[in-house]
Amino acid sequence: MTVCRGTILSTALLLAACSSGGAAKDKAEAVPAAPPEPAVSAATVAANVAAVTSESFGGAIDAIGVVTVRPGHIASLGAPGAARVSAVRVAVGDRVNAGTVLVELDPAPFDAAVQGAAAALLAATRNHERAQRLVDAGIAPRKDLDLATSDLAQATAASATTRRLRTLATLRSPIAGVVTRLAATLGASVDGTASLVDVADPRAVDIVLNVSGGEAAEIARGALVSLTSGAAEGGDSLGTGVVSTIGAVIDTATRTVAVRVSMTKTARALRIGESVNGRIALETRKAAILVPAISVVPDGDEFRVFVVDSANVAHAQAVTIGARQNGRVEILSGLKVGQKVVTDGAYQVDDGVRIVPKKS
Repeated sequence: MTVCRGTILSTALLLAACSSGGAAKDKAEAVPAAPPEPAVSAATVAANVAAVTSESFGGAIDAIGVVTVRPGHIASLGAPGAARVSAVRVAVGDRVNAGTVLVELDPAPFDAAVQGAAAALLAATRNHERAQRLVDAGIAPRKDLDLATSDLAQATAASATTRRLRTLATLRSPIAGVVTRLAATLGASVDGTASLVDVADPRAVDIVLNVSGGEAAEIARGALVSLTSGAAEGGDSLGTGVVSTIGAVIDTATRTVAVRVSMTKTARALRIGESVNGRIALETRKAAILVPAISVVPDGDEFRVFVVDSANVAHAQAVTIGARQNGRVEILSGLKVGQKVVTDGAYQVDDGVRIVPKKS
């Protein structure tokens, strides 16, 4: 009987342990799992988006320029040699005629040069005559006469040069016009390396506009240009002109191309050095790719837009721009019709951000 009670007790303890372990397992399984950490969302920017379109576009390029003298109608005069300024006869802004005396230099060094050259010429002439007589008499060889002839030619040229420099010691205007620059000071010593006075004809002026290399490729010779004294929109009209030349090189300082405009009609007299604004008309293209002007963001010397994909994520895209008109810009390369680009708010967008519509 004792053995039986022990066996029964052991069995009961075993069953209790098994029951306790199962309950613990069920309790563990009943505890819910911890929720996963939320994914980090991309940065968002509020901006508007518009589709890239294609349509007929008769664009224009706006550029800033300056009134310049037409080549061949400006003179720059300097001293013919080392001398001293003895008289200044004009001031900047004075109107002068062809032949008007502008600046006078001390003639003493030039007179001395003329006298020295004249003495050398006289000696060379006598030497040549003597050599000629000796050769004719058969006393001297022919080479002595050839040498004397060469010396005479050099002395003759030197005499003519010194006389010419003496004449140039008095600086006279070669054209009728206006004195635009004066660097001569009474009593100052000068040499032949710098200009002392400039004279330009104010009636013969052109407009030189500065455009980018990409814009220059869109401009044709003969294109109509409207000129204003203020902004392209609403400025005072100065007249119209046509494109006469388009620069073939880019200025290393301004990174622009010079476009020269010849005036065909002027509303008033233009002043040399005056700043003007020009609108250059371009040929109308039937299938130009266009975006709003606010979509285009400068990127150094280049430009870019932000293309929005189907997930509303913006991607920076380099583009080549053409003409601008009425708040739109022509895209020469970098975009296709139907793509979506950021418009209002493009300057706050970075590559890879998510775009959400701006609240009205």
